[in-house]
Amino acid sequence: MPGYYFGIDEYFLMFIIPATIFSLAMQIMVKSAYKKQSRVGNARGITGAMAAQMVLDASGVQNVRIEMTHGRLSDHYDPRTKVIRLSEGVYGAASVAAVGIAAHEAGHAAQHARKYMPIKVRNAILPVCNIGSMLAVPLMVLGFMLDFFGLVTLGLALYALIVVFQLVTLPVEFNASRRALRAIEGQNMLQGGELAGAKKVLTAAAMTYVAALVVSLANLLRFMLRFSRRR
Repeated sequence: MPGYYFGIDEYFLMFIIPATIFSLAMQIMVKSAYKKQSRVGNARGITGAMAAQMVLDASGVQNVRIEMTHGRLSDHYDPRTKVIRLSEGVYGAASVAAVGIAAHEAGHAAQHARKYMPIKVRNAILPVCNIGSMLAVPLMVLGFMLDFFGLVTLGLALYALIVVFQLVTLPVEFNASRRALRAIEGQNMLQGGELAGAKKVLTAAAMTYVAALVVSLANLLRFMLRFSRRR
């Protein structure tokens, strides 16, 4: 029954609470780093949009547009339309944080252009992961309610694939940051301590993906242990 499945137990206390605390700490860290470095202007006056274009040019990537989008920390690269969308606080801002974030998103565009293998793997399993994110837990709950452990197993398999997706996401994100920092340093976009500030923002952002993986692993382990105990 759902109460059994979602209720607080020793596994929740052992795995979910520590993972959640870690995730919250990483979210606070990235927001703090962004807030601090968004207040630091870069000496060359390079905006986020300019930085993204410089990384694209340095990577030999063409036919990728750069647009402004609404929201805070809503920056992303859309490979379907080949558009880098930068938030209002990044697109036209000449801050250290803006340069780092924009260069990172341009790094994703370079990955797609260069057919970077981890991003190909991530994109290949994405459709199934989207289905799994909607069906995994309901299937497990239904399986427990009906004592039909085949459904529980299917739900576990779908949830495990979500964990795999998040695991593959880590090299994608870290590689995009490395590409960004190489381009920033190579083209002297940031000077003196500015580069260190950009690294702090990108490192904090990358740790949020690590935290997401930790939470998913904690949930998967809890699901598996509960399934094993129920059987």
